[in-house]
Amino acid sequence: MRGLWILPLAWALVGCEQQSAGLALGTLERDRIALTATAAEVLVDLPVAQGTPVEKGRVLARLDDRQQRAEVERSRAQMAQAAANLQELQNGARPQDIAAAKAGVAGAEAKLREAEITLERNQQLVKTHAVSQADVDRTQALRDAAKASLDQAREALDELQAGTREEELAQARANLVAAKAQLDYQQALLDELTITATRDGVLDNLPWNLGERVTVGSPVAILLAGGAPYARVYVPEPYRVKIKAGDQLQVAREA
Repeated sequence: MRGLWILPLAWALVGCEQQSAGLALGTLERDRIALTATAAEVLVDLPVAQGTPVEKGRVLARLDDRQQRAEVERSRAQMAQAAANLQELQNGARPQDIAAAKAGVAGAEAKLREAEITLERNQQLVKTHAVSQADVDRTQALRDAAKASLDQAREALDELQAGTREEELAQARANLVAAKAQLDYQQALLDELTITATRDGVLDNLPWNLGERVTVGSPVAILLAGGAPYARVYVPEPYRVKIKAGDQLQVAREA
């Protein structure tokens, strides 16, 4: 969040109780609000001149936000990807995917039958020395690989038909929440590159010039808050007991 400093801006005053000759010393104060930079970016816009009365929410300065906009877009894309992944898991396997998996199982079964037939033929031929033992070993390895492929295809089909596990859905939901939080965070950083008045008041000072790169934590715009200053007066105890709500005091600048 943007830093907020409140400091008194004071002039020496003399206050006197209307019905008493005693004097009470005090100060005329106004809240001084420094709106600070949250990023070391170049100052690209100063739309309000110093000394201008401003209302809460008015834009006082803008910092270069191109890099932060890119971060927001990247976070938005990651959130969209997480949402699509969750939707895919919630919808489950498409009929086309299940049909393709069944076809894969059928193809793996056919390859296994072919490998078994070849192995059986070579096992008979090796007895008559028509093929070598190496040929038998090779066809046996092919049979074993075909069997492993069939097992894998059946597992893939079973997984599609069983649907998404609740653990996977929970993880996908958590990923979406994390992506949403990251987007909100990056958007907040982007918003803070536009410096706005946090209270009604007067724009007292703009410490940085247009085109300068501000430092993190330094004041970019300084406000004097409120429509009028207020008096802070110390009243001695003998007079304090005589003051009640609604009494009027005269305030004068000290000579």
